[in-house]
Amino acid sequence: MSERTERSEGREGMPGQPGVSGASSPLWEVFVRARRGLSHTHVGSLHAPDAELALRNARDLYTRRQEGVSIWVVPASAITASSPDEKDAFFDPAADKVYRHPTFYEVPEGAAHL
Repeated sequence: MSERTERSEGREGMPGQPGVSGASSPLWEVFVRARRGLSHTHVGSLHAPDAELALRNARDLYTRRQEGVSIWVVPASAITASSPDEKDAFFDPAADKVYRHPTFYEVPEGAAHL
């Protein structure tokens, strides 16, 4: 049995992807880098049974017009994020440390560049 046949066995039900079920597949977050030197940007998410198929589907879905030079796919379950509802409590410790801001320091008169 060929590798291609083994991969497609047991995956049925998703339109456009013969043999792939969207309901039972994990969710993947997709990040695309538009040009060299830029950061990857979150562009969306998709369901796929494995990383290889998630990468191929992300390429077909999010870079159809050659918008990117690099794609990352990350399992959504691997992402840990802060809650927007808790932003005050989460980010407050950084706000009370005035020494982190350049306005706290005095620049000596003879210093042209720091």
